[in-house]
Amino acid sequence: MILDNSNDIKELKNPLPDITFEQLPIPLKEAAKRANWTGLMPVQARAIPYLLARRDMIIQARTGSGKTGAFLLPMLERLDPRRDECQALILVPTRELAQQVSHEAEILCGQAGLRTVAVYGGVGYGPQIEGLKRGAHIVVGTPGRVLDHLLKRTFALDKLKMLIFDEADRMLSMGFFPDMVEMKRYLPDRHVNTCMFSATFPYSVMRAAREFIPEPEFITLSSDHVHVTEVEHVYYKVAGMDKDRSLVRLIEVENPENALIFCNTKDRVHYVTVVLQRFGYDADEISSALSQSQREQVLSSVRGGTLRFLVATDVAARGLDIPELSYVIQYEPPDETENYIHRAGRTGRAGATGVAVTLVNPMEKPVLDRIARQFEIEMEERIIPSDEDVAKVVAERLTALLEARLRDRDKLQTERSQRFIPLARELAEQEDELPIITMLLDDTYQKMLHPTANRPKSERKFAQTSPSKKIRSNRRQGGKRR
Repeated sequence: MILDNSNDIKELKNPLPDITFEQLPIPLKEAAKRANWTGLMPVQARAIPYLLARRDMIIQARTGSGKTGAFLLPMLERLDPRRDECQALILVPTRELAQQVSHEAEILCGQAGLRTVAVYGGVGYGPQIEGLKRGAHIVVGTPGRVLDHLLKRTFALDKLKMLIFDEADRMLSMGFFPDMVEMKRYLPDRHVNTCMFSATFPYSVMRAAREFIPEPEFITLSSDHVHVTEVEHVYYKVAGMDKDRSLVRLIEVENPENALIFCNTKDRVHYVTVVLQRFGYDADEISSALSQSQREQVLSSVRGGTLRFLVATDVAARGLDIPELSYVIQYEPPDETENYIHRAGRTGRAGATGVAVTLVNPMEKPVLDRIARQFEIEMEERIIPSDEDVAKVVAERLTALLEARLRDRDKLQTERSQRFIPLARELAEQEDELPIITMLLDDTYQKMLHPTANRPKSERKFAQTSPSKKIRSNRRQGGKRR
């Protein structure tokens, strides 16, 4: 299918047949054997023909589906090892994924003479600059650090042949969209074959696709039919007393653009709303306990896109239409099984995909099983993020945000900040001063990622760093950089 300017999905033009392991070109087959492949995974069989044909694609593929091999293997035919220049750029959301993709690239492409360099934030520039200056053919990196290197002119994209976005939905949830947009100015004026891989197609991913691919074609492996519209049904088993903290950890890691959170009673709606607000989220509630004027005020914020999280009962949410809703979170399964369909159906509309999440304790799990059987829904169980998972994700997200802010500072601001170097060193060397540092980091994170939560409602703007809601201002508005 093709996404047109109205985000409507059209049938895929000139579909290509899947490729088998035996049909692979000899260099690709030999590389696959070196990686101990005995066959092709579905995403590889489906996607490789399109990448070899230089078609701009958006491909639905989950982590662990084999998508990395799907975009790396064609590079053996598409890239020239004799030219010491960046010919393929692979953008990823995290340093871990950058390391993983870089390692697989070395296994699949290294013997063919293609050099790979991984670049990501939170570490020194030295080894990365050295690798880039040696002439890396494949650069794998997070958007923020890639942009840093482009600004430093340690490598260029003039000779780029392939641009890959890996796990695009996670990349946007990390807040990288402004960096992705700014990076566009370094792309060549000619066409660059661009492919975007994503587990889901929420509106944010579809809008981001429009920035880089004029007419993206879609493939999904969720069924025999090529389509995009669907709802992903996910549940997390949590301890009954840990539901509120589990909800917070889930939101911290997933960082949804917006969400409608369902509870069964107005008392629980109020409790969940207070918990989210105390944790710094832009959240509000709607239930029968509110007056009509209060309800209208909340609904006005929802319709205006200035409220990120709405907590509601089934009764209060009836008739409420939020067209660009990426997540529905059920704090508990509904009392009436039919309400599950009404809840889940509020996401995944108009050609986008959405996620319907349910938190269940051991007593509630049979209720969810009954719903799944009754409506023939395939529910995917996932592990709720731990405190360690949250710490890891927010640390990397904050590092990216701080590095982006550092890039925006002018010479006078940089000079002014030098006066705090002695204090920074002193605080870093004394463990007793860690509470000061953690407080500053936490306050900075909250203000950067959830800026609307502490403002008057009349001044609130949508907090998410997303294609339609917020793009960081760019003081460097001149022509395309080289």
